[in-house]
Amino acid sequence: MKDAIALRQERQKVINEAKALVARAEEENRDLSDQEKESYDRMDADIDKFLVRINRIERMESLERDLKEPIGDSLKPDTGDLPTGDEARTTAELRGYENFLQNGKSAMNQEFRALQADADIYGGFVATPPEVSMQIIKAVDNALFFRQLATTFQVPKAESLGAPALDNDPADSTWTAEIGSASEDSTMSFGKRELKPHPLRKLLKVSETLIRKGAIDVVSFVTSRLAYKTAVPQENAFMNGTGSGQPLGIFAASSSGISTGRDVSTGNTTTSIAFDGLIEAKYSIKTQYWMDLSWIFHRDAGKQIRKLKDGEGRYIWESSVKANEPDTILGRPVYLSEYAPNTFTTGLYVGCLGAFSNYWIADALNIQIKRLDELYARTNQIGFIVSAETDGLPVLEEAFARITLA
Repeated sequence: MKDAIALRQERQKVINEAKALVARAEEENRDLSDQEKESYDRMDADIDKFLVRINRIERMESLERDLKEPIGDSLKPDTGDLPTGDEARTTAELRGYENFLQNGKSAMNQEFRALQADADIYGGFVATPPEVSMQIIKAVDNALFFRQLATTFQVPKAESLGAPALDNDPADSTWTAEIGSASEDSTMSFGKRELKPHPLRKLLKVSETLIRKGAIDVVSFVTSRLAYKTAVPQENAFMNGTGSGQPLGIFAASSSGISTGRDVSTGNTTTSIAFDGLIEAKYSIKTQYWMDLSWIFHRDAGKQIRKLKDGEGRYIWESSVKANEPDTILGRPVYLSEYAPNTFTTGLYVGCLGAFSNYWIADALNIQIKRLDELYARTNQIGFIVSAETDGLPVLEEAFARITLA
């Protein structure tokens, strides 16, 4: 199987061929012939297919790196940093937990009894040790590019995280005499937005025979699949969430996040994104944020933008040939997501440019995996439930611009 670097190189080759085809017609001051149009459309489709394959391979490579070693080995505690009294119990918890996921209650032994003080063994499940919870959180981070761009906080004890906001700046200083009095400011005010992690759960049923025969590494299997099933709705909510019982998304107009005052439609048409529209969006954001900016579009919007050229006839979409490095538009990285809007109609959102470190995500650290032995015994299955709690919202709207059609 080809790796991501090889696919990027092949994609770049096709892009160069498409550019040469268009350039040849431009030099001759003519439109593409029917045969050339057919070739261009075929290359255009191939370029999109390459990008989908590249993203899929890079994501799988990232997950495989995290789950390459068995959890019991990769998460052994550094006992030198633990209090002496916790050493034996922490080791026992990890061994017992992994053993329980693999073999169920039949695996109870002297080490496993260390979990009985704070877990419902006879109810058919155990709580995830903190070390394993961190592994699940890491898997979710790798599956979501949005999390990699945002700022995340862990709130293991607090019910919510307050996000302080400077709602109004103080007025400018005023000129005065040498011994004159300073004028008192009355405009500066602070506000506060609350991030309260909301519960998210998923159930996965696995054949008991499959587990017993050892056809798969059940720990890695359950961790990777449930992490994915937890990641998908978070990705969607960080973009489109309403803020009611779920995160507030960047594409949801709200006074608590990004208001309609940050919508930019100038330069676009009623049905498509234009080069001038992208320039308007970038310059609507203060230059102090520019080094942290990234674009987010659906692939349908990406297809439109990739055909746009500047005044010199050069494509504005710059393709990357380096692994794990995104393409760029106007010098800033561009990310494509299936959860970004892709309906091209007057007044609708079609993309976002932002300094996404100003999107805050609050995670509660009570992530758990529960194993249900008895509930699905009649169908020879064992259930695994993953539970997570998270919330998110944009905390500084001036760091964002939503691209809207005219």
